[in-house]
Amino acid sequence: MNKDLEIHRHSHQFSTMGKRSTLLITFICLVLTGFAQFGNIEINFDTRLLRSDEKQEIVNLKNDIVRFFTTATWDEAYSDLTIPLHIQIVFEGITVKGNEKIFSCQALFSNGGDLRFFDKSVQFIYNSGTSLYYDPVLFEPLSGFLAYYANLILAGEIDTYEFNGGNYSYEMARDIALRGSASVYKKGWSTRINLVDDLNRNIGLRKSRLAWYIAMDLFKDGDIEGTLKEINTMMDGIEQSFRDLGRDNHTQFFLKAHSGRIAKMLSMLGRKELLKDMKELDPDRRDLYQDALDSISK
Repeated sequence: MNKDLEIHRHSHQFSTMGKRSTLLITFICLVLTGFAQFGNIEINFDTRLLRSDEKQEIVNLKNDIVRFFTTATWDEAYSDLTIPLHIQIVFEGITVKGNEKIFSCQALFSNGGDLRFFDKSVQFIYNSGTSLYYDPVLFEPLSGFLAYYANLILAGEIDTYEFNGGNYSYEMARDIALRGSASVYKKGWSTRINLVDDLNRNIGLRKSRLAWYIAMDLFKDGDIEGTLKEINTMMDGIEQSFRDLGRDNHTQFFLKAHSGRIAKMLSMLGRKELLKDMKELDPDRRDLYQDALDSISK
């Protein structure tokens, strides 16, 4: 099997139909001990627009964010996940309002794969030395913001194991966004309501992602018939997404993230017709699929 296609879906093992097998759960000890659903967490700050004294106020924020993600169990039914999480935050400035200092920034959240969310209207209060935790009842802008994206990433991840499996996490994200939009720190939250609604209703993309991850597992196991069945399901889902929602950005990003592997797999399987279909579904990468077609003919 070509090493480029020996893809393990995640850091833990599932059967080819996405059901969990017995897992070794790693306990991460910080202040509390819990089941960390987020594994490797990378956080990058761009603080060039902050003054020196302002930079000192967030010197502990990275550690607080890591602790926030690694000491919470977001969905007990999937407590054995170890999702990679990449966060980039660009600080734009601080506004003083009474006794509060409000940080304004832009942020990018990603799983390092086919889930990526950019947010350009972030505002939060942060006081170094205070405990950062998520309260499902009382809204707090920083923990609410982090918990919102934790649930979006988690929903997308769970969707690759069970069709519409991420529904609960999408509901949690929407509930946070609703409370944020009703708070005094409402900037950006109406956009976040729209985002979670768009992701939740994109049934075609959700179908495609599940089928593609199953296809990779089946291909690795040598089940060619099952692989081709799932690839066809994936393509049907993409067509459904475009038919229902137009050329949705999230669906196009899914194609961008996986197009190389899709082309390579279909080339190895000698499936010219499917490669021609992919050229029509994903015209931005027509040359990639054409190269795969040409490699079959050689």
